[in-house]
Amino acid sequence: MRTTAARPQFVTVRIGQHAADANDNPTGMNLKKTSVRILPLLLAGMLPASGAVSAPGEARLNLQQSSIDQLEQRLSIIEQKLEQLPRLSMRSGVGSVGCESVYHQDPNHTEWVQVNLGQPTPIDQIVLVPTIWRDSETELDANGFPVQFQILAGTAPDTVGTVIATFDENDPLIPRVAPLVVPCATTASWVRVEASVLSQRKLDRSYLLALTELLIFNGQENVALHQPVTASSVGKQEGSSRKKEFLVDGFVPYIMDAASGNKCNPYQAHYKITERPSILLDLGATYPISRIHLHAFDSADTVPQALPDGHALPNRLVVEGANQADFSDAIQLFEYHRGSINDVGPIIMRRFPETHCRYIRLTVLEYYTINQQISAVMGFAEIEIFSEGHNVAIDQTFEAPKPYLSRPESLLTDGSNLYGTILPIRQWMEQLALRHDLERERPLVAAELNRRYARQKENLHRMSWLVALLAAGIFITLLLNWIVRMRHVTQIKQRFAADLHDELGANLHAIKMLGDLAEDSESRAELKGLLDRSRVFAKRSITAVRYCTNTLEGRGLCKNLPEDMQRSAERLLADMEYHLFFEGQEFLIALSPRKRVDLFFFYKECLANIIRHSGATQADTELKVTRNHLTLTITDNGIGLADAIPASLKRRAHMLGGKLSVESPLEGGTRITLNLKIRKWKLLK
Repeated sequence: MRTTAARPQFVTVRIGQHAADANDNPTGMNLKKTSVRILPLLLAGMLPASGAVSAPGEARLNLQQSSIDQLEQRLSIIEQKLEQLPRLSMRSGVGSVGCESVYHQDPNHTEWVQVNLGQPTPIDQIVLVPTIWRDSETELDANGFPVQFQILAGTAPDTVGTVIATFDENDPLIPRVAPLVVPCATTASWVRVEASVLSQRKLDRSYLLALTELLIFNGQENVALHQPVTASSVGKQEGSSRKKEFLVDGFVPYIMDAASGNKCNPYQAHYKITERPSILLDLGATYPISRIHLHAFDSADTVPQALPDGHALPNRLVVEGANQADFSDAIQLFEYHRGSINDVGPIIMRRFPETHCRYIRLTVLEYYTINQQISAVMGFAEIEIFSEGHNVAIDQTFEAPKPYLSRPESLLTDGSNLYGTILPIRQWMEQLALRHDLERERPLVAAELNRRYARQKENLHRMSWLVALLAAGIFITLLLNWIVRMRHVTQIKQRFAADLHDELGANLHAIKMLGDLAEDSESRAELKGLLDRSRVFAKRSITAVRYCTNTLEGRGLCKNLPEDMQRSAERLLADMEYHLFFEGQEFLIALSPRKRVDLFFFYKECLANIIRHSGATQADTELKVTRNHLTLTITDNGIGLADAIPASLKRRAHMLGGKLSVESPLEGGTRITLNLKIRKWKLLK
């Protein structure tokens, strides 16, 4: 079984095959192995309580690759499950602690313990309960739990058997105080835990194999209970609280603390020491009975305990079953005898051959006495009677002779103890193991979340600086844009002022000359003609002033570009032949006002160059506009451009973001072409 520190919720079990020949494989170590991944028990609520095997390739939670939402959800699930799982409440007082091997000075020694089931029995789960030690460093920890070991099962005493599972130092099994649950599916007459690398004993740092309990389940039945045990060696303390037999006595180092259900006081009755009461139970129907659990009086509710272990549990007790109410056909199921303090535990478990009976009778043969001269006390936290793995005594009522002081007999079968609900032993072990897995996973998930939160905080700090820099960049960009726009506006004003100065100067000069001619005119008709011409120049000057004023103030700026181009051509090209052609005028609306002004100024600059430098007598203008493209072409029949493209045209083409080309056709003159993409203009709005 393998897991890594980053993925503690998954365990890998290596399942072996039957050995073909014991002589070819004396150690059982070269068995063919296959690897499958399992979720121990109910981890993440994905598997049933029996601990099913997951399919190969099943997705696992990768802490490094999981999102914060996934980690937070996983941590929340862990917290919720931990609230619902039994607590690892430890026993106190005195009792058996299982068995242990001899001590070694180094870890590389083979030690094993084996439970003999007597006959081939189907098994589906094996539970190893560690021996728990208390020290000042780790408080509670496993003592002598093996580091590297394998679990084998066989159907004949002289065969190597089947490797159920193998573990090594890569499996994070220790430190632990919870049981280790290993699912399996086989038939065996014996089960062996064989360790090849031992762990240290807490007291003197020697190496040994130690286990408190070994449970082997067939469904809900612990078929290992009170079965014969053999071992490779026994420790020097064998015979006191440590015996091979204690490995299967049913006593675990935990208190049944389910953390759920109603808490209930135990049943207790006081009798005179001369009385021998019998407690009777009618199951209501005949059942095949095979197991009885006697839950001892709960005495671990104070620290230190106010009463010793086994308080109120009779020293000798006989349990009988019958089908007749008068017990005329009574069969003794078992007899409990307290030989020493090691025969007492939280739950006295007894298995016996399956017996069909309806009535159960518990008879006290020897009391546990408080005062030998006055009274005796008898009590249990619960009595469970099992038929085919189910407690058929639940909510049934016991009858007992009326003592002089007692609590109700219904407390014996209410399914609760001092801590809450009483769980089936298998479910209890599984949930304790699950708690161990979740408690190991929780700090890993929390640590990864804290690392992610720290990284988020760092990223947020960086983002705050980035936002500040971005804000500064936006401010600088806006400032530069404002400066450029102001400069552009200044250029526009200067251009309009130049146009106004040139046009008004020419018009006023013409009016002055016409006035001088009017003074020298000799006929009324000639004078009238000069005055009419002066009126035309004056009217043209007024129009030019109004147009330039509106342009400088930004009112009605090139709203109708073809009309403005037509008007400029009329004024500037009045002394030559010209033609204007427009196509796709409806797409000009996609241009921003600023771009329409820039295009208009580009056109005027082209006309000014034709007037000043070309000596042309004809000029043609063609404006074609589509959804995504604009082409402006101006052609004249002048002398052509011998030098480079005028800088003024380059500057205005650059402002437009367009591509400018100038060529000289074969028939003479100059053709200026401007190509623009309307998509760019939209981005520059």
